[in-house]
Amino acid sequence: MSLRAGFAETDITPPLGTKKIGWLKEIVAEVVLDPVLARAAVFECAAARIAFIQLDTLSVRWTQTADIRRRIQERYGFTGSAIMVAATHNHAGPAVATTGDVPRDDAYVETLVAKVVDMFGRALDSLRAAEIGIASVFEWEVAHNRRVVMRDGTTATHGRFPDPNALSIEGPIDPEVAVLAARAESGEILGALVNFACHPTHHGAGTTISGGFPGVLAREMKSRGCPVTLFLNGAAGNISTSDPCRNGADMEMEDAGLRLADDVSRALGNMTFRPAVRLDARTGRVELPFRRVTEDELRGATRGAQRFVDPAIYERNMPRVVKRIRERGVQPAEVQALFVDEYAFVAIPAEYFVQLGLRIKEESHPRRALVVSCANGMVGYVPHREAFLRGGYETTFADSSRLAPEAGDMLADCAIEMIRGHA
Repeated sequence: MSLRAGFAETDITPPLGTKKIGWLKEIVAEVVLDPVLARAAVFECAAARIAFIQLDTLSVRWTQTADIRRRIQERYGFTGSAIMVAATHNHAGPAVATTGDVPRDDAYVETLVAKVVDMFGRALDSLRAAEIGIASVFEWEVAHNRRVVMRDGTTATHGRFPDPNALSIEGPIDPEVAVLAARAESGEILGALVNFACHPTHHGAGTTISGGFPGVLAREMKSRGCPVTLFLNGAAGNISTSDPCRNGADMEMEDAGLRLADDVSRALGNMTFRPAVRLDARTGRVELPFRRVTEDELRGATRGAQRFVDPAIYERNMPRVVKRIRERGVQPAEVQALFVDEYAFVAIPAEYFVQLGLRIKEESHPRRALVVSCANGMVGYVPHREAFLRGGYETTFADSSRLAPEAGDMLADCAIEMIRGHA
């Protein structure tokens, strides 16, 4: 059976007056700079089907993922476990979850889910004979590791040079821009998936709604002949567009999106297309341990602790976080892999550190793992184990960082085992 591919997108821009998310404190949307979208890609070959849904939101919760999958399976007969639902981690979008002082907007979430399910049907209706190409290029200017090691051995998230106490950048970036594109028999591009690791934080602190640089990328690719471009964020938990080595200088949203569009165009130029591929989906479940909560954790007084925005927000929300930990005992997490020949798109439901994403890529060889963070749920920040020795914002105990240091490797172990065991 020949390959078929289908793409669709839909506008999920919230109405003005909606609460935003991504800055812990309450911010209300007053202006829309550019639309917030959801996008879908569906692939089928030899009776196997997989699908990707991408949301221009900060996160997607497991309950929302489950609801989207259930409705799609009931309405269209498409197996829910073969669908990946990933957020771009856009900080300038609506409140799809309760974070800090910001409550989830349940009415918006219901509208979002309904629109996504309708969009998925349009992607199915658009299925047509296609070929798939996959290629990677490398990008060194957009993304930077935002954690700076200080002379006392702690780490400052968004530390800067030339701070006299700054010593070095704590870790690497993942420079791979991986592109999967589908084209029709006529040669026209039908749509693409783009995997790259970087926080889209632009306009997070203000009252502006925006799709961030992933939205700029998709808009620019549309002008270049690619109608739908899904941005699947990589292991970007400690990766940002702001450069500590240039005193925190930030690459503007438009510049980042346009530069990534140039990268995608280069990858398209290097592609060899395949008329048929092997598709598959696998899912694993991990019970992640919570952190041992100490008095110093509760007060934000551990070595290297770094509370952003307003420490009082942490204090107000601490009882809720501790109650959740005590009631649940462990944090369930889904790890999913969608396979396209030798490539495995690995969904991790976290703000996952780049060191862990690179570990999955390296230890999955000779298969080509592509890590997709903020996918199929959200368990918060998951740093690599060594980060907890130095501190920084991402390891500071809060609702956004509540898991034990070994959680990151547990997720990686599950992903690597799943990929290696795939026949």
